[in-house]
Amino acid sequence: MKVAIGLMASAKGEPMGKIDFKHIAREALDQSLPLLMEFLPGGRIQGQEYIVRNPTRKDRRAGSFSINLMTGRWCEFATGERGGDLISLVAYIKVLPQGEAARELARMMWGKNAAH
Repeated sequence: MKVAIGLMASAKGEPMGKIDFKHIAREALDQSLPLLMEFLPGGRIQGQEYIVRNPTRKDRRAGSFSINLMTGRWCEFATGERGGDLISLVAYIKVLPQGEAARELARMMWGKNAAH
């Protein structure tokens, strides 16, 4: 079975093996705006930042949660939580380990089995 670079799949299509975090993070940057608009809808673009309400807390309006569209770095200025790429963002939002977050991001980009 041909799967996304960095993800191996079992005969049942379940992810296993090594994850190419750099490849997934790099590919996600190329699609950052559409990914963020789907994953975190309702945000706005301000310069190179995507500003959106933080779904992990009861934000009433966008402003303190920001994701850089060029680097993938993100910060929740109200709490000080931050990360360096879109994988860590998925991990933060979905409360997942980094490996599972990388697999989830790959599925968001390339489909259920991360095939391309």
